[in-house]
Amino acid sequence: MLNARIAGLASYAPEDILDNEMLSKMVDTNDEWITTRVGIKERRILREPGKGSSYLGIKAVEKLLESTGTKPEEVDLLICATSNPDYRFPSTGSIIAHQLGMKNAYSYDLQAACAGFLVALEDGSAYIRSGLRKKVVVVAAEKMSSMTNYQDRATCPLFGDGAGAMLLEPTEENVGIIDGVFHVDGEGLEHLWMPAGGSVLPASHETVDAQQHFVIQDGRNVYKNAVTDMLDSSLEVMGRNDLTVDNIDWFVSHQANLRIIEAVGSRLGIDNDKVLVNIEKYGNTSAASIPLCLDEHKAKLKKGDRLILTAFGAGFTWGAMYIIWDL
Repeated sequence: MLNARIAGLASYAPEDILDNEMLSKMVDTNDEWITTRVGIKERRILREPGKGSSYLGIKAVEKLLESTGTKPEEVDLLICATSNPDYRFPSTGSIIAHQLGMKNAYSYDLQAACAGFLVALEDGSAYIRSGLRKKVVVVAAEKMSSMTNYQDRATCPLFGDGAGAMLLEPTEENVGIIDGVFHVDGEGLEHLWMPAGGSVLPASHETVDAQQHFVIQDGRNVYKNAVTDMLDSSLEVMGRNDLTVDNIDWFVSHQANLRIIEAVGSRLGIDNDKVLVNIEKYGNTSAASIPLCLDEHKAKLKKGDRLILTAFGAGFTWGAMYIIWDL
């Protein structure tokens, strides 16, 4: 039986930093307020004009290919998870693949908001297990600053830009992407969304004036559902694989809010030392947050380590994944 092993991992974040002090000069907020509520100290911003999510994705995938010694023409599938495509069409994945010379790769975008990377990993691993593809790049690329309202003190401290990428390859060993559970509940629609810019409310003077092209969220509702759903899906995938908090080596949650991460970890009963966090440096980078966090801490990870990854995003969309490290 084939499994999808993680053969490589890389990430990229822009050099420009927007810290809490700088943000406090743009909107009515301060470092103490932000740190206490969400645990974020700074976030990275892609400021260069004319560059979008594909630029971030290209940088991450370039590092991935270099670090694994993979030639672009060897990749036969690239899946891009993003809520912030360069354009409505064509896909951001097609731009990344073209710019990197992946002439033999099929590519497409996947939109599952902040849960996008895990959903894309599930897709990528299915291609590997089926034998349809042998080298699959999964990349999450998010220019969140492009949809952040820097006049809204409730949301603008949250988001940053970044990208992360993994290379999946087949193996007959019991390692890599072992299992995943995913759920969606469309009742969350208006609790976390960008109302305009789609086919329901196309861009117009009215939608721009009403500031409907930015992220809008009901923070209290999102917090409650994120904690419950990430906890439940983590327990679900653990139960399916006879796992307990004692034999899990690492727990990696979507980096949305430090208080959410702490609440899920506490209710799960897992040791804080096993919970990987880097939100204080990058903020919420949506689908890119989990690969960014894994890459930041990958020196700690050893072959055979058992990880639970979990994410929650708009929709609501959420899930959890069990992987055995082999990198």
